[in-house]
Order: sequence, then C-alpha cells, then structure tokens
Amino acid sequence: MNLIKKILSFPKSFSLYIISLYQKYLSRDHSVYWNHLPGCKYYPTCSEYTYQSIDKFGFLRGFILGSYRIIRCNPFSKGGIDPIPKKFLGKK
Repeated sequence: MNLIKKILSFPKSFSLYIISLYQKYLSRDHSVYWNHLPGCKYYPTCSEYTYQSIDKFGFLRGFILGSYRIIRCNPFSKGGIDPIPKKFLGKK
C-alpha cells in the first residue's frame, strides 16, 4: 500500500521540483539571474500559481489550472491579482 502511494505521488512531487528549479534559475520574477527584466503581470506569478495549484489539488487538476492561467497570460490580458480557487470546479 505504501509503495502505491509513493508511485501515485511521484508526478506531483516531480512537477513541484521542476517548477522550483525553473523559478530558481530561469524565471524573470524569482531568479537572481534575470531579475532586471520586467516580470509577470499577474500576482501570484504563473509559475507560483501552477506550483500552488499542483500542491493543493494534485498533479492533474493543478496542471489544468496552471495551463489555463498560462494561456490567459498574453499581451492582451490586463493581469492583476488572480489567486488560486478555493475549490476545483465546485469540488473540495
């Protein structure tokens, strides 16, 4: 049973690790290497939004929310404060 839980939690933990590496080394908002460039127009940033969504709702639901947020982040959007939802499509 414990092995099954580890296998099922791998996508979540791996994706959170990849996002944290992206934030540390590549992100214009989080990295010390690129912080002189203009950042994300949303708060929290798209990578932080995706990280929080995956952490709260699991890999699949968090990935869907993060992908939708990244699609909305385009030159024609206004941006602003956009917190992760308390429920995923009406579910806990």
